Amino acid sequence: MNNPFQEQLLKIGLVNKQQVKKANQDKYKQQKKQPGKKQAVNDEALAKSRQAALKKAERDRALNRQKQEQATKKALSIEINQLISAHCIKRDQGCEIAYNFAHRNKVNRLYVNADMKRQLMQGKLGIARIEGRYELVPLSVAEKIKQRNEKRIILFTEESDQLDANDPYADYKIPDDLTW
Repeated sequence: MNNPFQEQLLKIGLVNKQQVKKANQDKYKQQKKQPGKKQAVNDEALAKSRQAALKKAERDRALNRQKQEQATKKALSIEINQLISAHCIKRDQGCEIAYNFAHRNKVNRLYVNADMKRQLMQGKLGIARIEGRYELVPLSVAEKIKQRNEKRIILFTEESDQLDANDPYADYKIPDDLTW
């Protein structure tokens, strides 16, 4: 017997073994009929474990989506680099004219020859960024790059000639051949 109180009652002689046995059986039957605290604790633990599993699965899906997006961006960047490398216009020692252009609020310089400069101003060439440097590419390749990532290409064909009504220097046109 596990109950010290029952043992004391037996020693004194107030109850006999049959009464103690019957009381234990009744107690056992009542516990079986009623769901006890153990059942409730098991249900709560099961619910918590399921909820934790759902949260983990959602985190895993989010991480997989993020990894997939990064892989897609990396593949796209590699594809753009290949386009630029394969179709860039080679510049040699004869390219002595400094061509200045603005990209990301910064003025950059690219050395070209007279023919390349004329084609750039006419919009037949574009400037593409690859690994921190700038290369000249034909307009068709520049458009392909722009479709994939606008930040990697600089085109001068989309300049708007809209005049601002309040511009005090509207009467003074800037020549195309101005070098700054």
